[in-house]
Amino acid sequence: MKASEAIVQILVKEGITDAFGIPGAGINPVYEYLKDAPIAHYCMRHEEACTHAADGYFRACHRIALAICTSGPGATNFVTGLYTASIDSIPFLAITGQANSTQLTQEPFQCVDIAKISEPVTKKSYCVTDAKKLPEILKEAFYLMRSGRPGPVLIDLPLDVQTAEIDFDIDSYTPAEVTRPAPKAEEIERALDMLDAAKAPVILMGGGVILAEAEKELVELAELLQIPVITTYMAKGGLPEAHPLNAGHAGIQVGQPIGNRVMLDSDLVLGIGCRFSDRHTGALDVYRGDRKFIHIDIEPTQLNRVFTPDLGIVSDAKLAIEALLAGARRRGMKPVSDRAKELPALKAQLRRKTDYEGSPIMPHRVFQEVNKAFDADTMFTTGCGITQIWSGQLQEVDKPRRYLPSGGAGTLGYEIPAAFGAKVADPEHFSCTVLGDFGFTFMGEELAVSTVFQKPVIVVIVNNAYLGLIRQNQKGAYGFEYAVDMPYNQDGRIDYLKVAEGYGCLAERVFTPEELAAALERAKASGKSYVIDAICVNEQLCDMGGSIAAVKSFAPEA
Repeated sequence: MKASEAIVQILVKEGITDAFGIPGAGINPVYEYLKDAPIAHYCMRHEEACTHAADGYFRACHRIALAICTSGPGATNFVTGLYTASIDSIPFLAITGQANSTQLTQEPFQCVDIAKISEPVTKKSYCVTDAKKLPEILKEAFYLMRSGRPGPVLIDLPLDVQTAEIDFDIDSYTPAEVTRPAPKAEEIERALDMLDAAKAPVILMGGGVILAEAEKELVELAELLQIPVITTYMAKGGLPEAHPLNAGHAGIQVGQPIGNRVMLDSDLVLGIGCRFSDRHTGALDVYRGDRKFIHIDIEPTQLNRVFTPDLGIVSDAKLAIEALLAGARRRGMKPVSDRAKELPALKAQLRRKTDYEGSPIMPHRVFQEVNKAFDADTMFTTGCGITQIWSGQLQEVDKPRRYLPSGGAGTLGYEIPAAFGAKVADPEHFSCTVLGDFGFTFMGEELAVSTVFQKPVIVVIVNNAYLGLIRQNQKGAYGFEYAVDMPYNQDGRIDYLKVAEGYGCLAERVFTPEELAAALERAKASGKSYVIDAICVNEQLCDMGGSIAAVKSFAPEA
């Protein structure tokens, strides 16, 4: 059979049910067999959006999707999405078309070495020049995506390889079995000794816990030992907001006062599935202090990447938590401190203010209304900028796989296509993105896709008519302001409602919290993609600082 037919048969057997792509001359041989396959295909409007949609899809349902496009600039447009997924440990399969293998060194039309370009932002990238090797390459690709620290894989397919005849029987193809690394018994015992000796431990739940679907086990461990739980930005929703052990986030930007306080008051940090990234830690000397650290991660190179922990354990998060839980029960361990009892009151005391009145709307109030309007099953995406920071600080999420941010990359343009991909993954629940007015202009064309395929997303624009975070950085770090004001986004010269309506969405502009609350209800009831342009205070800054002990609040008290 043709290699392109074998490719599609393997995709089906590996569980691919949804593809986000744009056909083109360089990949049409694969599309010939995609058209009759039991794989739903969503034709996106930009190749980058294909990758973000596949990314958001996985975050929402933990199933791998396909992103597929043609060669040349189509393929290079995949790079940003591959990076976005790679840094956040999100797997999807990227397939790109390519010129004939005999022409690869001749600079033919739309020929670029995308396999080489994408090497740093994938778990592995292939340019297949021998069609007979395709089945084993695809098997390895799916294994790599699913094993260890997850991530995207790219396969570049020359035209002559796609059309080559190969000897292949799908019945002889078996997906590779994935094994998860387990912790060593002596490491678990040492970790339990350290927890037992601590006076004020804290558990740091990272995104790896969400990827391992180990939230339930982590909460059981925390409840058994009455240890406060700080979630990283990527683990938001890992335990309900109202859980008495939820100590919020720590960090210098998307962190929260409660998380930073609990971290600073701790003498031992049990970090599971986290990267200790710079926006979380801030100044390392303050973050580390005199406290001890246990770091558990599935990826060995993460354990000493930022600093060397007192105990490093290479393990799947779920297997490690299960081992800690079993060991703690076997030992008859009791609650290690009384400070968890004080946590709910402390959390309420340190809660950021959001109930601002008036017009233009305070950005904090936007998130208060969003929190009120949507249920716990709603999926939220966010990309970058000052709106993303407010989202991390203020948005309330009660379930895992419902908050789907571009964390490590902070990618403008991720928000809308990722929200669409999430909606494809889970069509029964709302998919919403809250983004800035500038961010709306990145990948906004993907609203047309949500309209055409009747997979509605709700977009809330925090329209402050500024590049807010860049302005804050310019003024705070360098003492100037330049090229960041966009008054035309509010004064009528730029009309986001017409943009949205042109893509088949419903849209409205709001100026007060009450108007916003009503608009959100209309958006939910409409059954269509809906854009709400919320006119907000222009120059409001977000809370941030250089260390978790020195986060400055810029929000007014009244």
